[in-house]
Amino acid sequence: MAATVTPETFTMVLFDQPTIVAEVERIAGLVGVPAGDAIQVTVDEAVPVARAHLASIDPIVLEVDGGAFEDPRHPRQLSLSAVGDTVGRLLLQALDRRDPAFGDVPADDDLSLAHRVAWDVYAVGRLNRLGLQAQRQRRVYGFRNRHGFTDVSDEAFARLWDGSGLIWADITRLSDDAAAVRTG
Repeated sequence: MAATVTPETFTMVLFDQPTIVAEVERIAGLVGVPAGDAIQVTVDEAVPVARAHLASIDPIVLEVDGGAFEDPRHPRQLSLSAVGDTVGRLLLQALDRRDPAFGDVPADDDLSLAHRVAWDVYAVGRLNRLGLQAQRQRRVYGFRNRHGFTDVSDEAFARLWDGSGLIWADITRLSDDAAAVRTG
């Protein structure tokens, strides 16, 4: 696959475009993006928050705020683990959306925050098994904040984190069951 990253030259952060391209291509190969697919990554270096969005699945287009690629301990510095986490998660979700067997995922704007968090856990858990650095405790905490600090929530998290071959219905069921205990 061929990755393109814009801008070519960063002026507000100390990012290196060729390094990001190489990391995106490495992660894409690792997660199984087909060899002929193009991946476009647009980085808004002026925004220091850690937001990232899958703008298109065909072609794959990722829109990333600069903070998503930044090393939290070294402001304005590139973090390859942050690139891997962000790009890997979004690429796996693009592949999920492309797979008819995965099921029909609502548009991002129509996803509940609880379902978004559950899907992120499933994606990052898969990245972890592929050998990428994953912040499991960060994901546990985020999941508990949306689904409750309960044994049911922890069990749902474990099934998502360790899961393979899950479909959208599995993810939403686990999320909804955990949230129901929180509010029930």
